[in-house]
Amino acid sequence: MTDAPTCALVVTAAAGTEALGTVLGSAVSAIEAAGGSTHGTRSLDGPCTRATLVEVQGLGLDAARSAVAPCAADDVDVNVVPGSALGPGPRLVVLDVDSTLIEDEVIELLADAAGTREEVAAVTERAMRGELDFAESLHARVATLAGLPTSVLHDARRRVRYTPGVGRLAATVRATGGTVAVVSGGFQEIVDQLVAPLAIDHAEANRLGTDGGQLTGTVAGAVVDADRKQAFLTELAEQLGIPQARTVAIGDGANDLRMIVAAGVGIAFCAKAVVREAAPCSLRTRRLDLVLALLGIGEDAVSDVPDPRA
Repeated sequence: MTDAPTCALVVTAAAGTEALGTVLGSAVSAIEAAGGSTHGTRSLDGPCTRATLVEVQGLGLDAARSAVAPCAADDVDVNVVPGSALGPGPRLVVLDVDSTLIEDEVIELLADAAGTREEVAAVTERAMRGELDFAESLHARVATLAGLPTSVLHDARRRVRYTPGVGRLAATVRATGGTVAVVSGGFQEIVDQLVAPLAIDHAEANRLGTDGGQLTGTVAGAVVDADRKQAFLTELAEQLGIPQARTVAIGDGANDLRMIVAAGVGIAFCAKAVVREAAPCSLRTRRLDLVLALLGIGEDAVSDVPDPRA
């Protein structure tokens, strides 16, 4: 009988990706060359994904990550997660919303109605790369919405597309004893509607100023920025009695990076380069159910719940 793994190597890709086996072999060899040993290989393939988990002993988390860093391919991700994060049981999974939980940036959908989408999208892109202060960029983008009727919120919500695999991720985390939450630099008026079909109980986002059935072009209250996202993760985990090692944070933008780094498993999801380079883990295949592989949850424990429709 082997000891509990120090960490685990997880190699993931979209279904049908032939290079996964080659990349896996390279990563295992890299770990062994660095002085670690590998055991307990498990296939965690899903209907639309491929994933293999290998337990690692005798090598620390940072050393294992450094060893396998050169092994990833364009279509295959290689990650190392702590052994304490694996398996079912209480955990907290916190997701960003725009471009993570959903495919879209809601403020850009709203900006369509104001004719300012191109301007807003350019600012969003720079903010997500960390080139602009998030709060300042948010105020500037929201200002372009002044005078729009509040009905545009409903119109934007109808256009939103959920990221593939989100139904399976949310339902499986709950079914295996965990909690799912979202925290967003977007807008509570939309977020509340998005989380309802997923039975997500905890959600925090910005609120848009309104007056007389129109948007005022302002944000009501304090901005949900990078600091607030990190605080949301740590405060909710403490409230739920979940240790840091069993927290997961998933996001794509620079304003997600602090919570990603603070989590037990921090995942840059189809993220900007600045976020990928700093995050402990990265997924480039656009399916949220691949997160389950990083948690060591196999298909036999997955709740096969379809993604909600807009």
